[in-house]
Amino acid sequence: MQPLAIRAQALLAAALFCATTGAAQAQKPKPSTRVASSASPNAQQALLSHEAEITALLAKLTLEEKVHMIHANSAFAAGGVPRLGIPEIMTSDGPHGVRPEQGRNWKPPVGANDAGTYLPTNNTLAATWNPALGHAYGTVLGSEANARGKDIILGPGINIVRAPLNGRNFEYLSEDPFLVSKMVVGYIQGVQSQGVSACVKHYAANNQEEHRNDIDVDMSERALREIYLPGFKAAVQQGGVYSLMGSYNKFRGTYATENAYLMNTILKGEWGFKGLVMSDWGSVHDTQEALRNGTDLEMGTDLSLMYSSVDQSQATASASTAAAKPVRSYYDRFFLADPALEAIKKDPTLLPVLDDKVRRILRVMYATHQLGPAKRQPGAYNTKEHQATALKVAEEGIVLLKNEGNLLPFKKSVKTVAIIGANAERMNSMGGGSGQIKAKYEISALQGIKNELGSQVNVTYSPGYTIARGQKADPQLMQQAVAAAKAADVVIYVGGSIHGYDYSKWSDNAYDAEGVDKPDMNMPFGQDELVQAVVAANPRTAVVLLGGGPIDVSAWAGQAKSIVEAWYPGMEGGNALAHILFGDVNPSGKLPFTFPVKLEDSPAMKLGEYPSTPGNPLKQTYKDDIYVGYRYFDTYKVAPQFAFGHGLSYTTFQYGALTVTPGQQSASVKLTVTNSGPVAGAEVVQLYVKPGQTAVKRPEKELKAFEKVFLKPGETKTITLALPAESFKYYDEGKKAWVLAPGKFDLLVGSSSRDIRQTSSVTL
Repeated sequence: MQPLAIRAQALLAAALFCATTGAAQAQKPKPSTRVASSASPNAQQALLSHEAEITALLAKLTLEEKVHMIHANSAFAAGGVPRLGIPEIMTSDGPHGVRPEQGRNWKPPVGANDAGTYLPTNNTLAATWNPALGHAYGTVLGSEANARGKDIILGPGINIVRAPLNGRNFEYLSEDPFLVSKMVVGYIQGVQSQGVSACVKHYAANNQEEHRNDIDVDMSERALREIYLPGFKAAVQQGGVYSLMGSYNKFRGTYATENAYLMNTILKGEWGFKGLVMSDWGSVHDTQEALRNGTDLEMGTDLSLMYSSVDQSQATASASTAAAKPVRSYYDRFFLADPALEAIKKDPTLLPVLDDKVRRILRVMYATHQLGPAKRQPGAYNTKEHQATALKVAEEGIVLLKNEGNLLPFKKSVKTVAIIGANAERMNSMGGGSGQIKAKYEISALQGIKNELGSQVNVTYSPGYTIARGQKADPQLMQQAVAAAKAADVVIYVGGSIHGYDYSKWSDNAYDAEGVDKPDMNMPFGQDELVQAVVAANPRTAVVLLGGGPIDVSAWAGQAKSIVEAWYPGMEGGNALAHILFGDVNPSGKLPFTFPVKLEDSPAMKLGEYPSTPGNPLKQTYKDDIYVGYRYFDTYKVAPQFAFGHGLSYTTFQYGALTVTPGQQSASVKLTVTNSGPVAGAEVVQLYVKPGQTAVKRPEKELKAFEKVFLKPGETKTITLALPAESFKYYDEGKKAWVLAPGKFDLLVGSSSRDIRQTSSVTL
């Protein structure tokens, strides 16, 4: 969220106070008296229920007080007018847990309990393909933010996973806009059911971290509408999100946070967004642009003030004379602070613009019960129920990529298990920038496996590699790992990427982290050579990958019998992984994005421009257009390593024939799904639409419906998948509208984008 240099120091400072923990007051969550509205075009109406009171408040506010409302007054707080009983708005990161205490100037209050629930990262949530879990996930975040006195939690992040090297992919959901749209709604409604505002981010086209502060992104209008905006539209119109954060990058020549087309025309105009738009920390660049073009609240921070014992925003000059003027703080120098005040005094026609910004902020304050007679129910912090949600999301999000010869699940009757890989004991909660979480605890893979097997099984551990930038395979460590593998009945290799920073050098050890993109798609620290040696020493090896995005496994994927993608699975991740590996839980996760065989196969690399076109300003044209992820791989017949939607199970599923019921501009598809294997499991039934002849080129197929079906052995269920008119439309740039071209559409139902089980068609 902050510019890189500021973020680096902020993370280091945050790390210094992480040892401070107060007494935990765990309490059972209580339901909010106000439940977020259900998915509907009228979801924004919840923000309009106090317009009369807001109008009355606006009439009482002075010009100076109004301007004070639209900018930060400390690191994570903004506004507040004590004279009228208007409190500050308190914000906090992050997308998968409440960040280490972010109070005024980042000073935790005495006795603060800032060790909370570390949920699996958002790509893990997306891999569950379970919108109900999205709601449960958001409820945990909202409850814990509420318990900590926060009014807005800065998540979810829903930017499209376009470039495999984007350091922040772990924080996002998917390469597919439909999957993003379905998962984001539950997340938002879960958060807001607790009386706390979600803040969907980063709007828009923030798809890389390198040069995020100065890159100028351009793309076709069709790509914008079909790929990059649907998730945000769903967040507004179906999720009813109260707040939205602008991104750092430019879009078509203008910074996104103060971009008239994105903010005024589309967001507040076409979509009818009634809440507040806040800047990312330091993403505002011009007072007039921000005033006129949609920025309602400017946020940011200053490290020199962060740990001051004096609240600088309240500091005043010596009162020795009546004429003494207040000392203006760092925050009063923001673009929407003193400069905005002067601009409005010079041009009174800006006053209605200012009033609209304050009105939007006050709407969110009423919706979160900071104002008005309704009070929030007490939040809960790091409860057993919250930990259980973290475990459930990890269990459903872990993806079984390969299982040759049914190597997994391992039997608990084995005598010796060798755990190899430094990632097996590495903690990940404090990494990632705005995703940094101070976890109450974190179960590593090593500890989880020990918990699973107890004292009856001999569990050995060998790191095999050292986590350090530029580190190659250490011959001595490799030799020890190979020896351990040979001596064991089975081997669990836990490797992949890492989540976080080396605080002393900022980017030297940054993988899957804010502000820094990954150098390549390879496993770091010489792991490819190590995995090959371990698998050769003991073929009964399951390779477990941690990471925020695709990893190049082509060097050894053919040798390894079993490969598991565990992402960054949160505080209960080690237990969840053990439950999968030893068969307590049947894996049901599906990939939310494609794994290319090699980086060069990615459409962002093959067709697009990544990371940018050299020059000043830095420009990037999305030449991959609408062909992001599987849309490219399937249309252009490029074989992936693992396809979008792929994920194996310990059981098998049979798909019945499709029954298609057409409407005039819609259709529904009915089919049976049977668990034909020996154990209970869940299958994600995916429905793709393949268009016929159209006036414009369209992808081979696009995901338009899915359902996660839970089945006991031998059980059959009938499911119905709805395809509204939107499922068949494309964006016509000439007409500036969504168009449904009449004709035949193929309907493809399967277990992944490359594993189609049943087909039919419909003519509209």
